[in-house]
Amino acid sequence: MAEETQELTLYGHDPHRGLVAIQAMGVLPQYWGVLMHDAWLPYFQLCARHALCNAHLLRELRFLHEQLGQGWAGELRTALQGVYHQQKAGILTPPEKAAFLVRFDALVEAGLVSNPAAEPVPKQRGRVKQSPGRNLALRRQKHRDKMLRFLFEDGVPFDNNQAERDLRMVCAKRKISGGFRSATGGKNFCCIRSYLSTLQKQGLSAYNGLVSIFRNDVLLPQLAFSR
Repeated sequence: MAEETQELTLYGHDPHRGLVAIQAMGVLPQYWGVLMHDAWLPYFQLCARHALCNAHLLRELRFLHEQLGQGWAGELRTALQGVYHQQKAGILTPPEKAAFLVRFDALVEAGLVSNPAAEPVPKQRGRVKQSPGRNLALRRQKHRDKMLRFLFEDGVPFDNNQAERDLRMVCAKRKISGGFRSATGGKNFCCIRSYLSTLQKQGLSAYNGLVSIFRNDVLLPQLAFSR
């Protein structure tokens, strides 16, 4: 599991995969800022304010449009990409932002109309399984403010691609070696990777950092940043 910012990275090794592991790392439960993530359920149990990754949403919309023929999904994908590029270029005006929000709501509603709720069959127990299109539209309706937070708060990114990049090395390690022979080895790996990743984010040399450890004169990254 990884917790990261633009300047810091922390990897953790734990036998659990969920809120228990997050609490064991001891960082996010104390965090009250904006937490960008992919809508994994345990994150919503934290007290931080949430922002959802739009790169994940774009992939889901593309699948619905290209593979399932959902026209509303293609239109929403184009509109979301357009408003993001306008904002990134600094040319998004308040009227254009307001028009996008109206269009967003209309397209989500079109998604719900195109994917009516499935009715339970007689004697069926539990929740009725809905179509991928309806599930996505419902999530966009429920988490609208979290997904569009990048439009209203400075410093909130459009996606969590930084976290995806930070996890790449860990995933490569798991894919090649299949895991760790012991919990101690896993924890040591996470500690080393946390240090090296943080050095690189702060423009420091990973090589010099490793050398400094063996010289007992550890190159320490900056651990606190002004907001």
